[in-house]
Amino acid sequence: MTARVAITGVTGVIGGGVARRLAGSGISTRLIVRSAARAPRLPGTEIAVASYGDRADSEAALVGIETLFMVSAAEHPDRLVQHLGFVDAAAAAGVRRIVYTSFFGASPDSTFLLGRDHWYTEERIRVSGMHFTFLRDNIYADFLPMWGGPEGVLRGPAGDGRLAAVARADVIDVAVAVLESAALDQDAADAVDTRTVHDDAVYLLTGPQSLTLAQFAEILTRVTGRPFAYQPETIEQAYASRAAYGAPGWMVDAWVSTYTAIAGGELDGVSDDVEKIAGHPALSLQQLLSG
Repeated sequence: MTARVAITGVTGVIGGGVARRLAGSGISTRLIVRSAARAPRLPGTEIAVASYGDRADSEAALVGIETLFMVSAAEHPDRLVQHLGFVDAAAAAGVRRIVYTSFFGASPDSTFLLGRDHWYTEERIRVSGMHFTFLRDNIYADFLPMWGGPEGVLRGPAGDGRLAAVARADVIDVAVAVLESAALDQDAADAVDTRTVHDDAVYLLTGPQSLTLAQFAEILTRVTGRPFAYQPETIEQAYASRAAYGAPGWMVDAWVSTYTAIAGGELDGVSDDVEKIAGHPALSLQQLLSG
């Protein structure tokens, strides 16, 4: 194996989008997948089979890699354990830097419960000795139409809180810019100075506006021609309205905490990091839906 950049999550939108873009740029990459049959076939790529939960396979898959693009794993009660094991495997394999898709409100006491996984993953990376770039993504704007469901109702205990939802296309653009820069800078680096321009940086990836769910519903209605509305709920109502899905308790807790995090202002605030890194303004929800 000769690739110096590895990518996880390549069967998903973010990882797959980054993999295709780097292949188009002529950067040799290693695609790390749980099943080789599901890996996209792209020029200049290698395939390695490993899962976040398998330390031995992960370490073997990362040998020789300088830069790892680590897409956070799917929601799972053991996700943090899987993340920490994968970070440890990367360090043991000699990876020099990790570019990690984190969360805008990541903290040890994040109201959004899954934001805590991201914080502790970041902390493990920080103490590993590897360089890092944390892409702290706000809620994906692409998901907002789905939040409305078949009835077009965005319901939850978000109050009048605001969020600066970011388009996944912008996250891909930023990740590609960081990874391409790392590959070019590493070529120019000597054996002692291995730092690149984005090393040890934290970027906040947001859309161009921070809006309430009622305002997002208005945009959805205007652009799609389909009626959307925001329906505030109490926390008790939020749990009751989601009971019909039959989801496990930890998942319902996470769903509800998304809205209480919005209500608490933890997803508010606009950053210009998309424009600074990707070289273009962040997409608004209207632009995303009209594209």
